[in-house]
Amino acid sequence: MRYPTNDLEHFFMPFTANRAFKANPRLMVSSKGVECTSHDGRTLIDMSSGLFCAPAGHSRPEIADAVSEMLRDCAYVQPFQHGQPAAFELARRLKALYPGDLAYTFFTNSGSESVDTALKIALAYQRAKGQGQRIRLVGRERAYHGVNFGGMSVQGMVKNKEQFGPGLVGVLHMRHTWSGDELFVRGQPENGAGLADDLQRFCDLHGADTVAACIVEPVAGSTGILAPPKGYLERLREICDANGILLIFDEVITGFGRIGGNFAGDVFGVKADIMTMAKALTNAAIPMGAVAVTDHVYDTIMDAGAGAVELFHGYTYSAHPAACAAALATLDIYEKDGLFERAREMSDYFLDAVFALRDLPAVKDIRGIGMLAGVDLAARDGKPGARGGQATQDLWEEGVLVKMTGDTACIAPPFVSEKSHIDRMAEGLRKVFGKY
Repeated sequence: MRYPTNDLEHFFMPFTANRAFKANPRLMVSSKGVECTSHDGRTLIDMSSGLFCAPAGHSRPEIADAVSEMLRDCAYVQPFQHGQPAAFELARRLKALYPGDLAYTFFTNSGSESVDTALKIALAYQRAKGQGQRIRLVGRERAYHGVNFGGMSVQGMVKNKEQFGPGLVGVLHMRHTWSGDELFVRGQPENGAGLADDLQRFCDLHGADTVAACIVEPVAGSTGILAPPKGYLERLREICDANGILLIFDEVITGFGRIGGNFAGDVFGVKADIMTMAKALTNAAIPMGAVAVTDHVYDTIMDAGAGAVELFHGYTYSAHPAACAAALATLDIYEKDGLFERAREMSDYFLDAVFALRDLPAVKDIRGIGMLAGVDLAARDGKPGARGGQATQDLWEEGVLVKMTGDTACIAPPFVSEKSHIDRMAEGLRKVFGKY
């Protein structure tokens, strides 16, 4: 299907320099597998899986067929006091993939909604325990947790906050885990576990009985791919257990095979009480997110509800039938094609290709784990982010798509990528970054 492209004026674009884009547009008219086609006929390889969300490749017909069938059979069921079978089947299928003691799933429509839902569940849990004074939430600098007010408040990306005021009150931020002392680290840094003690310091300063939850991305994604130092997540778990704090893992990016296991909790061997997900849940075909909670969290809230509505929260499109169909078809693809295993097998080749860029003068650091890597480019004098903006356009011209955050390239190839795609990506990155 094609649409006119001569009038670009009236779409208020997200996270985009709108006027610059409309003066020199980058429009996609089709996407298949790892390749996209632009409005002017160029072919590009997508080495960020969209926004980390299409690891099975774009436009999978199996997902389209499942969604089409569902839309013809059951396009919508109101999710309050009613249900539809696909939602329960999806929750059952997901439980089999979850790490640790996670067992129950609340469905949302995005990663941002998943984070806000997780924070509300954490507060509801503490209140159900008779500890309603626990209202503080702890996030981390250089964290990204979506764009709703809860996630905006606990994240640590300043530019995402400054236009919108302070956000939620009672939010504290731990230091981020990248010191700059260890460069070109593949996997987890050796040093930095002690940074987790910021959480204990907050408990000592404000009172542990005022803190409801601590939320972190196991690997910080959109801010530049920051893997946790060895022992860091384990230390957070210890502090949370000692102080009655819920540990929330935001796995919107790291979930579904991205760093070498079903979820990051598997890879690092650390259990979360609550876990968010989205993106790869439906391979980006239909917007959907989810929040997983342990039996203990679920039962505590249920028991306090005494048969009435236990959690006064939800969305018009929670567990939308078409989204459930897309997610179930996506899980089938992951299993049938062995994509998580394929990602593990491709990781070394991918990381070798990315780390080979370290000889370029403009490349100041590289970090990577699994099928996820970040490349820091030297900023232009007095103009942070300008080089990244130029790189977005230059890589487009070269036929390579990656996500730029400021001056950092965030790279996350689809799991269906062949070695030839990785080679093509590396060639394009070297050609562009080598000019700077």
